[in-house]
Amino acid sequence: MLLIWVYWILLLHMKNILVTGATGFIGKNLVESLRFYDDINVFLFCSKDDISYLEEVLLRADFVVHLAGVSRPKHPEEFYKVNVGLTKKIVDYLEKCNKKIPILLSSSTQAVLDNLYGKSKRQAEDIIFRYGKKNNVPVYVYRFPNLFGKWSKPNYNSVVATYCHNITHGIPMEIDSPNKLLNLAYVDDVILSIIENLKCRGDKRGRFARIEPQYAVKLKRIAEIIFMFRENQKNLYVPDLSNPFIKKLYSTYLSYSPINDFKYPLNVQADGRGAFAEFLKTTGGGQVSVNICKPGITKGNHWHHTKIERFLVVSGSGIVRFRNVGDNKIIEYRVSGNKLEVIDIPPGYIHTISNSGETDLITIIWANEVFNKEKTDTYFELLEID
Repeated sequence: MLLIWVYWILLLHMKNILVTGATGFIGKNLVESLRFYDDINVFLFCSKDDISYLEEVLLRADFVVHLAGVSRPKHPEEFYKVNVGLTKKIVDYLEKCNKKIPILLSSSTQAVLDNLYGKSKRQAEDIIFRYGKKNNVPVYVYRFPNLFGKWSKPNYNSVVATYCHNITHGIPMEIDSPNKLLNLAYVDDVILSIIENLKCRGDKRGRFARIEPQYAVKLKRIAEIIFMFRENQKNLYVPDLSNPFIKKLYSTYLSYSPINDFKYPLNVQADGRGAFAEFLKTTGGGQVSVNICKPGITKGNHWHHTKIERFLVVSGSGIVRFRNVGDNKIIEYRVSGNKLEVIDIPPGYIHTISNSGETDLITIIWANEVFNKEKTDTYFELLEID
């Protein structure tokens, strides 16, 4: 009985959100994010749904996120049928039912331009602003710049999606106006802003909502970065993710990879002692490798001037031993995949790792620099002293 009461209390405090254009680029990202909010219930309206369904869910909604729209219709009249007509239907029905709820509208920076798409978006904005002023409710109008992120449709309305798709699939492409400067916003930043406005914090009536951050990048630079991603992937490099735009663009790029490219082999150096493979490399952050040591085998017997390493045994059991160069004292640490512990390898210390168990000893190794065969900073010297 108590659980039933808790359920009804939660239901009464739940906010019902209607999302139009729910299967589109922004819509899908928003809906999939809202699924994880326990106090939000989402109604979806898509182009295939009947208008009677729209009216039904409008009566139950506490907030309308109006994302439905067209940018490349088959017929020009669809600009007004969808961008203007659907917006007007939503507002007219709410006013007919005397239902005063906030509305968030997806518009475009092209609303200031004198083309059919821009004009239709501007008319939709005017409808929303009039509704907000007349009914004294918050409205949120976003003039979105060029957006990028996962789940956008290539060769439609996102140049980044097109570039990522074509480059990951090896499709030749030509860049018109390579020096054209684009203002870009990342879809996850858009979603965070929308969700914040769903809380209706502050008075947004008659004002435009703005997405932050935005990135001004030339078309040719976007293509160059994406081509760099493809080439670096072949060499196990990950880009400099300290740059927020690079980080977001890299996530977008990977989301367009062909499914057959999700898996690719490493260059494994194997012999009777075990195996070794580089896993990933970074610019300025070193590299990560995997080392496999067979039972009874010892690897190492070397030291470094500047290079440092970090060992993490993830399977098997072994012993890591150290001796400072010029010293006779040997230090040892027992390691095991049953107890994850990090071993730092300082410079100036001869070190070895030995498999003391009956199964393979598997160690993840991070080094603070990418291996350079011309300058290895590795000096072989036996740990054990005769």
